[in-house]
Amino acid sequence: MSAISRSLPVCGAAAAVLATTLLAPGGASAAPAAPRGIVAPPDKIVIEIATVNGSGCPQGTTAVAVSPDNTAFTVTYSDYLAQVGVGAQPTDFRKNCQLNLIVHVPHGFTYAVASADYRGYAHLQPGASAVQKASYYFQGSPDTASRSHPFRGPYDNNWQATDETDWGQLVWAPCGVKRNFNINTELRVSAGTSDPAKTNSFIAMDSTDGDIKTIYRLAWKECPK
Repeated sequence: MSAISRSLPVCGAAAAVLATTLLAPGGASAAPAAPRGIVAPPDKIVIEIATVNGSGCPQGTTAVAVSPDNTAFTVTYSDYLAQVGVGAQPTDFRKNCQLNLIVHVPHGFTYAVASADYRGYAHLQPGASAVQKASYYFQGSPDTASRSHPFRGPYDNNWQATDETDWGQLVWAPCGVKRNFNINTELRVSAGTSDPAKTNSFIAMDSTDGDIKTIYRLAWKECPK
């Protein structure tokens, strides 16, 4: 797959969003072309993990890193796999992870998640199926953005899913108020018409280095004076 960059509409001179960049072959992230007029906060943002809960992210298997230009952050997992069939436990068909993040935003700015890239590997027998889901919301906010991506067997290959939100539909963090940001992801697999007594089907957020790297890209704008 070749790298693709696309800038989203800019809402006012003070607002900007990083170009969406699809991952290149082998899982490496292709260098994005900087869109004109991009305005990122002048100070570094800091993202901390407040809590991590879920069967897909046991303690010590999740980390967050922020890009140097403050326009994206990456969540890395190392143990996130759902499976059914030979060798699987009854509860392994569904794995989830809820991240509660504390985002320290520079004064005078607010942000929203404009896009998210997920990637992994799936091995699905004929008749089996899987789904990757994600939802995003700020603590105390009734607005939740949700996306899902289905996969059907036979399938034995890498997968990638991208969630994107139009500028007018972005859910912005409240200005001047600290609200934790929640990301809830889920992997689910079903044996369907395949025979779980003789076969195994699974879906994982995985890569060649054994980690799952999910990239979230941020849109920024200045708060009202």
